[in-house]
Amino acid sequence: MLAFLRENLRWVTGGFLLTLFSSFGQTFFISLSAGNIRAEYGLSHGGFGTLYMVATLASAMCLPQVGRLVDRWSVVGTVWLTVALLALACLGMAWSTSLAALALTIFLLRLFGQGMMSHIAFTAMGKWFAAQRGRAVSVTAIGVNLGEAAFPFLFVIAAAAFGWRQTWIAAAAALVFLALPAIHLLMRVERRPRTGDGPQRWRSGPDWTRAQTLRDPLFYLMMVGVLAPPFIGTTVFFHQVYLVELRGWSLQAFAASFMLMSACVVAFALVTGWLVDRFSAVRVLPVYLLPLAAACFVLGLFDGQWAAFAFMGLLGVSYGFSTTLFGALWPEVYGTAHLGAIRSMIVAAMVLATAIGPGMTGYLIDLGVSYPLQIVVMGLWCVGGAVAMAFASRAVQARDELAARTA
Repeated sequence: MLAFLRENLRWVTGGFLLTLFSSFGQTFFISLSAGNIRAEYGLSHGGFGTLYMVATLASAMCLPQVGRLVDRWSVVGTVWLTVALLALACLGMAWSTSLAALALTIFLLRLFGQGMMSHIAFTAMGKWFAAQRGRAVSVTAIGVNLGEAAFPFLFVIAAAAFGWRQTWIAAAAALVFLALPAIHLLMRVERRPRTGDGPQRWRSGPDWTRAQTLRDPLFYLMMVGVLAPPFIGTTVFFHQVYLVELRGWSLQAFAASFMLMSACVVAFALVTGWLVDRFSAVRVLPVYLLPLAAACFVLGLFDGQWAAFAFMGLLGVSYGFSTTLFGALWPEVYGTAHLGAIRSMIVAAMVLATAIGPGMTGYLIDLGVSYPLQIVVMGLWCVGGAVAMAFASRAVQARDELAARTA
């Protein structure tokens, strides 16, 4: 890893900064202003939740079209557009006074923050690296973990000193005067992947278009597993207060378990990078849902406070696997020529899952369906998804071997 970083530090640092500053469009950062937004706009919890869900769904619908720009423009060209619009959205949070402006602001934050900043980072790593793609993606992925650790603390301090709206102005300034110049400097010269970078072989066969990918049955089989982590993680976090009350746990202790999850995410993102480079993403695919299945069973079946820490640790393992795996899997299966268009569609589906999960489970809770039972069913989904991933892994390898023989 040290040798890899010495040679490729500029590019992976650029990717790391993209995921770090995507934090300004992530739910964990936007929600820090939720209380002030509800108070100033006269919104209830449900009213703000509905507005946020609609804006998120709209961003998910637009992402497949906007995301394909990464295939048509240079990386830095796409970065300039994305950072400019994300900074504009941050200013919108500071200056908006109407519900319509607030909805547009959240839409832009979600589309260009959570969506495009991360999308550009992982697409660039997928295009620029071949044999060492796993390492590149793993380093890039931990940017958002640093954002989760640092930005809420900084926001709270700044908001207490200067006000929440002024803090959003500071976020816009950080994007324009810190993030954009640094990312431009680091990524303006694009890296060319080299077959001699390491032991992993190149994929065989032509690159797939997005239309061809949508006609591939294996794509939908893989999506069964891909959508599980964002759906389950967002659902549990959204209903965490209800879960703590239901189990009789300490909310402070549950909050402390997030540190364990973050540590596991970082550790296993890096481990997965090595595994992907050593064995390929397709071969690692069948195992990443198993820790998440165990996490759901523990959380759904056991009442002790320890279950929260066990869940968070196991969730962090699967999150660590998935953050690296999903950055390396798609170029390995479908090539890099149309990677931006393909990944944008996948990211949109994942954003859609994060929007649907909390609402669906909340509706079932209102109907009287046991929440722990719902979590156990999510665990069964993961078991079934792991079986589907094993089948997809074998099928993709067989297809690739056939293409190699007939090439």
